[in-house]
Amino acid sequence: MAPHVACIGAGVIGGGWVAHFLARGYRVTAWDPDADFGPRLRRLVDAAWPALTELGLADGATRDDLTFASTLDEAVAGADFVQESAPEDLEIKQDLLARIDAATPAGVVISSSTSGYGMTEMQQRCTTPERLVVGHPFNPPYLIPLVEVVGGERTERWAVEHASRFFEAAGKSVITMDREVPGFIANRLQEALWREALHMVAEGEATVAQIDASITEGPGLRWPLFGPCLTFHLAGGEGGMAHMLDQFGPSLKSPWTRLEAPELTDDLRERMIQGCAEEDGRDISELVAERDRAVIAVLRAVREVREGS
Repeated sequence: MAPHVACIGAGVIGGGWVAHFLARGYRVTAWDPDADFGPRLRRLVDAAWPALTELGLADGATRDDLTFASTLDEAVAGADFVQESAPEDLEIKQDLLARIDAATPAGVVISSSTSGYGMTEMQQRCTTPERLVVGHPFNPPYLIPLVEVVGGERTERWAVEHASRFFEAAGKSVITMDREVPGFIANRLQEALWREALHMVAEGEATVAQIDASITEGPGLRWPLFGPCLTFHLAGGEGGMAHMLDQFGPSLKSPWTRLEAPELTDDLRERMIQGCAEEDGRDISELVAERDRAVIAVLRAVREVREGS
């Protein structure tokens, strides 16, 4: 029988998880503190379904395998795995995970979609913290394969290993982290780029559109296949990374980045908002649909390259 997953929290991330698990043929029970979350979640799943169908649904996958629970206890009662996706607020996370822990049957792993908090700080109020892990996805979870898995100080190794196997079986690309790192791996890299972009807008050095084009028309074209390390390895020519570091290492001391975040002033906030509107004024739903089509095309192209090599 297909796994039964409880998805706690039905916002953008939680709803994305619901769509992904349904597409894998899993049974999903969802709960959210918003009493009217059902129609909103249905709309999110329906919007994601064409993209998931194009990528390929598991045999027997159906949106009819989604049920809505009226209480948290009801949602987790028969779950084989629990995925929590509450807002990024430590107090909310600590309280909710403690409630999930108290209600979930023994031995069932509980995973959090947090994008910034460590499990060590989130599991403080739990009575069985050994089974709690972070399963950090990337938006939208129904399309982006990456999940970063890591436990807290009180998490036992079996829970981390179980979660990694579960996500891999669910079609995810899993990084099982060796230890907790604030912001995890991908978010730290993404945040560094984001902070530099904000600095350039704040200082009038580049526009929002120029910054986006510099990635989509430049290094972003290489990253779907090779990450930044292998990309620079190739930049070294036949000498590889060794030559690259010897040749370009001194530039690491050049003032090319400012990793401290700029002050998010009202002016900077407005310039970012206006810049996005000027770059592409289409409705969010139109942009989401185009993003999904593009991600599918990239995933297929990279898969063809890798399978043909």
